[in-house]
Amino acid sequence: MSFLVTSCAIVTRFLFILISLIGVWRVKLVKNDNTYWFMTFLFLPLVVEMIITLKRRKGKDYKWFSPAILLFLISIIPSLWILELHHQQNKSSDPQCKKLDSWENLKSMLPQNNTLGNITVQTYLKRLDNLFSTVCPNDWILALHQVLLILLIVGKWLLPLGGGVSRDELSQLLLIFVGIAADILEFTSETLSDIKENSPHLVYVILSVWTWSMLQFPLHLAVVNPKRDGSESENRGDSLLSKHSRDIWSIVESLFIQDGPFLIVRLTVMTYFDVFHQMLVFFAIKNFLVVILNFYRLYVICQDNRPLDKSRISVEIPQYGEELGL
Repeated sequence: MSFLVTSCAIVTRFLFILISLIGVWRVKLVKNDNTYWFMTFLFLPLVVEMIITLKRRKGKDYKWFSPAILLFLISIIPSLWILELHHQQNKSSDPQCKKLDSWENLKSMLPQNNTLGNITVQTYLKRLDNLFSTVCPNDWILALHQVLLILLIVGKWLLPLGGGVSRDELSQLLLIFVGIAADILEFTSETLSDIKENSPHLVYVILSVWTWSMLQFPLHLAVVNPKRDGSESENRGDSLLSKHSRDIWSIVESLFIQDGPFLIVRLTVMTYFDVFHQMLVFFAIKNFLVVILNFYRLYVICQDNRPLDKSRISVEIPQYGEELGL
């Protein structure tokens, strides 16, 4: 069992480093500057974290927080920022490329069996490099976003459970991650595609909000429930935070990390930058409904946690007894 735990911990971090390395390679290719290889130094904290976790915790993750996921985000987010900014600044000058929007285009990019022959490894890698270079920059960026989000979900699934985290809580967390990932991917792909060439400041705003929303993945406070014994639960029974910590943290995440910022950005795009279409309006309404429903949920929690009026109860009970002739 310990071998399986160790293997999962190592394989997950290896996948994190591999995807981050692909991101750095793409940045080097787009910028045509070898100095960007120094971004691989961002992988070192993840390697150090893996060694410490394997030595001190035998590969197991933490209960409330996942350092491996946070360090993975730190290693790959700078590459995505550079690629997005470069693409927005060079939309008009992008060369002819092949879009990954049909099976025919994909098949045309793959090398034929009769063209492989007896070629050297160096020649094959050069052909592979040329092949990847023909893919449209926007498709490359979208693919990296998609792989990043999928790997965050699969990686959390593969990481060994931390102390105090049950399989039920992990399954809930993974389902939440799927919903969060879909919303974040839609936000970045749709909103960035609406940006005009003369709006560079909006690109920084959208990427900043996207980066801020990604901080939900290392945190597990919306699912993991604090364990308390019976006496402690009785002593803190009237505490709102002790009773509804998971619900309150879920509301905070939605209002301040995801749906709230997403709504502000979409309203800004529609009003200040004069961009309007059906999907933008739909998702803005969706974010608005989620924000309103979260406020309603918070109101319900506060109302249910209000202490009962004991004086009113003591007065009503004798009156009710007199009516029954007691």
